[in-house]
Amino acid sequence: MEARAVGLFRHSRTVTIVALIVLALLAWGWLLAGAGMHRSGEPMAAMSWDSAHFGLTWSMWAVMMVAMMLPSASPIVLLYGHAARRQGRSGGAAPFLIGYLTAWGLFSLLATGLQFGLQQSGLVDAMTMGASSRSLTAGLLIAAGFYQLTPPKQACLAHCRNPAEFIARHHRASPLTIGLLHGSWCVGCCWALMLLLFAGGVMNLVWVAALTLLVAAEKLLPFGHRLPRFTAPLLIGCGAILLVRL
Repeated sequence: MEARAVGLFRHSRTVTIVALIVLALLAWGWLLAGAGMHRSGEPMAAMSWDSAHFGLTWSMWAVMMVAMMLPSASPIVLLYGHAARRQGRSGGAAPFLIGYLTAWGLFSLLATGLQFGLQQSGLVDAMTMGASSRSLTAGLLIAAGFYQLTPPKQACLAHCRNPAEFIARHHRASPLTIGLLHGSWCVGCCWALMLLLFAGGVMNLVWVAALTLLVAAEKLLPFGHRLPRFTAPLLIGCGAILLVRL
């Protein structure tokens, strides 16, 4: 019986790992294919904002958040799946992951609204989806740099780096609720870095990959909690240089 339980655990863990890898690869593949940001042969960014454009832009942001956040979230997804199996909960890690991605889906909705407003005001270029104003780029860099040093950033990062404590504290809540709560902490940790996508271009995949690596390093590396002390002055310095050159 014990050997069978161990076999089932290993099988479930393997299925979860494969599912996470496939989901991340699909998300990155969709981004590499252009995230569907073309319609009738024309770039969606060049067209007027209608409900279809808004929805497609939201889906672009949502899939981008899956691609960027899933690598650093995978350890807690696996940990929760293990805890759920021990408690005999049905569904394993899937409801937790749905809750987690829901939090980032809501962030994507806000980001889409912000992109609409910035494009309408001429501060973001419709084609590149990046800042057309050096002042905006500088402001985003400086704001993100200062946020790296704030108590909310440190609290959210500490939470993200200690998933076992979080799961133990909220073990009585539903998997969907726990995933949504953890996703909300994760948004609190990374929202300022995600808005830097406007600085480098929302669909600039080199920039997207760089931010993905930074987020993963902060959350997963042993010295990750110290990284904001180094990235903050770098971001602030780059922003200040842009301001001086205006």
